[in-house]
Amino acid sequence: MAARSYGQYCGVTNAVELVGERWALLIVRDLLVGPRRYTDLKQGLPRIPTNILSTRLKELQDAGVVRRVPLMNCGLVYELTPYGRQLEDIVLALGRWGFQTMGDPDEGDVVTADSMTMAFRTAFRADAAASLPPADYEVHIGDVALRVQVAGTALTITQLAPSAPPVGGRLPAGQPDVVIAASPGIRRVISGELSPGEAVDHGVLAVVMGDAGLLERFAATFHIPPVGAAA
Repeated sequence: MAARSYGQYCGVTNAVELVGERWALLIVRDLLVGPRRYTDLKQGLPRIPTNILSTRLKELQDAGVVRRVPLMNCGLVYELTPYGRQLEDIVLALGRWGFQTMGDPDEGDVVTADSMTMAFRTAFRADAAASLPPADYEVHIGDVALRVQVAGTALTITQLAPSAPPVGGRLPAGQPDVVIAASPGIRRVISGELSPGEAVDHGVLAVVMGDAGLLERFAATFHIPPVGAAA
């Protein structure tokens, strides 16, 4: 399905030809969060040209990775096929690998609800969460707001803004335990470069309401050490 063939008979080659074209894996990333309308995908990838988005979606459909289906009250949406959903562990692993060498954002870099949803899923440490009491966080980063609920090894993330609820989603009941306002520098807490207390002192995090003591639990639950650091 790729625009060009590498001319090698290999599973890795076939995978790259299916999802290795520019923007393809980011479309898959956003669809791992849930079904999306064409306009939702365009909004979540603001720099993608419309003709490229249409081309990539067609290629992914032809490859059996994505399908277009009707969804009640939403019209036609794109979703991953069972074959496409097998990419989840791969995308999460790729996200963890890339996170280890991320620096600060460049000017003009955007943070979207889908990218942050996948970032938290990438950083989630089920082994650490299993030994901690449940916690219900509301995290604001720029215009993005997420409800991040942890109960044992289960992680539930609901997008509250900029559009709420997302396609087919429902808003969670009740109030969060803590509301956190953060900059993209929250990466430094997830990497362990800053402790939660240091992040507050540096203006990276602020507790808007709720139990500030939960920041330590947050840092233990969402963690990706940088290259060369002990996990």
